[in-house]
Amino acid sequence: MRFANRLQALQTNVFADMDRSKSQAIASGKTILDLSLGSSDLQASAVAIATIEQSLHDPTTHGYLLYHGTHDFREAVAHWYTQRFGIPVNPQTEVLPLIGSQEGTAHLPLAFLNPGDYALLLDPGYPSHAGGVYLAGGQIYPMPLRSENQFLPIFPDIPSSVLAKARLMLLSYPHNPTTAIAPLSFFEEAVVFCEKHGLILVHDFPYADIVFDGIASPPSIFQADRDKSLSIELFSFSKSYNMGGFRIGYAIGNAEIIKALRQVKAVVDFNQYRGILNGAIAALQGSQETVKETVARFQKRRDTFIKALNNRGWPVDYPQATMYVWAKLPKPWERRSIEFCTELVAQTGVAVSPGAGFGQQGEGYVRFALVHEPPILELAVEKIAQFL
Repeated sequence: MRFANRLQALQTNVFADMDRSKSQAIASGKTILDLSLGSSDLQASAVAIATIEQSLHDPTTHGYLLYHGTHDFREAVAHWYTQRFGIPVNPQTEVLPLIGSQEGTAHLPLAFLNPGDYALLLDPGYPSHAGGVYLAGGQIYPMPLRSENQFLPIFPDIPSSVLAKARLMLLSYPHNPTTAIAPLSFFEEAVVFCEKHGLILVHDFPYADIVFDGIASPPSIFQADRDKSLSIELFSFSKSYNMGGFRIGYAIGNAEIIKALRQVKAVVDFNQYRGILNGAIAALQGSQETVKETVARFQKRRDTFIKALNNRGWPVDYPQATMYVWAKLPKPWERRSIEFCTELVAQTGVAVSPGAGFGQQGEGYVRFALVHEPPILELAVEKIAQFL
């Protein structure tokens, strides 16, 4: 049987690899404490669930949902964004529902890259960002993120030979996996750079709300590109509203970019069940106390986990955002993140993600997802300490 060459670049995935290691540990009798996947264990808001339940009993929601049937959702998104960031959004031309923001990052390269064109991606970065580039036949230029640069890329370091063939830059802050936050000045620099080199600027923004210690809301890309001249921003209900399994997100952006993404989407799927969009509208329009409660719970988990690691002799800084901890590996594991993670889950049942799975610059680190309550996190640290 012959397969398309494009599948060759999709042979490995950090989450699939860890899933195999977890399965092997379970088969050997281990109980898994899973800190490898950023799937929130918290419940979606009661109002969202109630609205979806009510929709189930309405037969008019049971059919296909085409673009024009998403009008109410797009109106709610545009209103929410304008209230949040003070920038007007046209719900008819500048908003597009997505089946999670990952759909957006997968389909955008199909709209803008020809075979051989470059996409500029963060290294380390979220693994699915690369998948759409490979499916489009594009090439990836990994922009290195290093701690000494606050995990921000250095744009002047990108070779001119790459920029001559580049069509797209993808950023994502607060950042998964490093947890870094980018200031508005960085986004302003990115917009100027993309204007100069004719690049589409994509900002994946799922952690817009998950920031700690009273830090101000992270900037939207449109605070730097207020005219939406070259940018698109992707949002998700998975983190702020604990609706990961509902697969609901959206894009806001330049009308031409939105139109191109919609053209790709139209040949791949319709939209989600209308009841899910109704639940998402209720989440956006209802009390945001559930979002505040989610942030507070993740901050408490962060504090518990970091304190336990530090007390056990593994010094790690307190992240200011996201639901992760990005930790530099101790000796003798500094350049062996995959081996560390596979051995850890095999011996203790604690599953974490190897930094190498997020890109070459991720080697030497591991990512912990704070998806359990504090007592479980403390137990995980105890097991990790025994392993070390």
